[in-house]
Amino acid sequence: MTFSIVEHMSDTIAEIRLPTKELRDDIPFFTNVLGMRMDMIYPADDPRIAVFSGHGLRLRIEKGAPEPPGTIRILTDDPDGFAGGARELVAPNGTRVEIDARDPPLVLPETRHSFVVRRLADGAPWVIGRAGMNYRDLVPDRLGGAMIASHIRIPHGGPVPDMVHYHKVGFQLIFCINGWVDVLYEDQGGLRRLTAGDCFIQPPEIRHRVVEASDDLQVIEIGVPAEHVTEIDHEMTLPTPHYRPDREWQGQRFVHSLAKEGKCGPSRLPGYICRDTGIAEATRGVAGVQVLRRGEDAPGWAVHDADILFNYVMAGRVMLQGEGRTPFALEAGDAFVIPPGMATRLADPSDDLELLEVTLPGTFRTEVQS
Repeated sequence: MTFSIVEHMSDTIAEIRLPTKELRDDIPFFTNVLGMRMDMIYPADDPRIAVFSGHGLRLRIEKGAPEPPGTIRILTDDPDGFAGGARELVAPNGTRVEIDARDPPLVLPETRHSFVVRRLADGAPWVIGRAGMNYRDLVPDRLGGAMIASHIRIPHGGPVPDMVHYHKVGFQLIFCINGWVDVLYEDQGGLRRLTAGDCFIQPPEIRHRVVEASDDLQVIEIGVPAEHVTEIDHEMTLPTPHYRPDREWQGQRFVHSLAKEGKCGPSRLPGYICRDTGIAEATRGVAGVQVLRRGEDAPGWAVHDADILFNYVMAGRVMLQGEGRTPFALEAGDAFVIPPGMATRLADPSDDLELLEVTLPGTFRTEVQS
């Protein structure tokens, strides 16, 4: 497959070249089966080249071209009504054609529950991700694809080379653990600054752009499902002219929870207090986000029935004990997931312990055990 650029008057057109052995066999496939238009064919006496256009493509089928046949993906709103409902075709010239939905529905995999401990000292690699940000995977098995948890950092502050984009997700949380970051959001006014202890709930498909960050910005990002699409919006400019704080995207509102406005109260776990971010109420129970700290009483054993319960140690130390498991001494930078039905205890918390707890759903039962 080769790209070529054609100058025609003041316009520039890009072509993809594909090979063929016999052009006459390809013409009915590209025109009748794929519904493309034939724009050129030559030479007249023994055609060797034909140019077809359609579905956002311009194809140059050339007899004897040296490239391999390649693969074309056609995205349509009605894949069952396109090409007789076939999802895979092979053209006479050998080009594979895949037909798929233009905007496929979001699939939320069933959670594959597991007990996960990810320690910073284990040396999980940092990888360069979108917009040059560094990513560290906190849940390697992704719970069967149900969720992804990333420790994201920008070591050197300043403007971020981001574009207006959105994510096709069921739920997404950004929790700041160090530094600050400025972000623009669709219909949410001007710059929103996230500082340590604050969090954003980014509703599905809300347009946004990361603008600037401090040195050593660090955030925890939770996404459901694990694999989701990020799309660039080339048309929208942020900030948008309207401020609509009550707007909903697929039943969820944008939430900017500030640490300084949080109130501490009893935790679901004995021996702990917590700061509730209000995320459970704002997302209508989709998820809950709390920050746990050491309380007055002794920590006890407990069992929960949440589908996903993720924790990240932001500061201090704690001993994670689980039934039938070797205890884990955890410190800042460590993360863990406790599956439903497993009895655990967070023992020997340090006085400065700060533990981020993210749950899906936001409301669930906890049974304290003696």
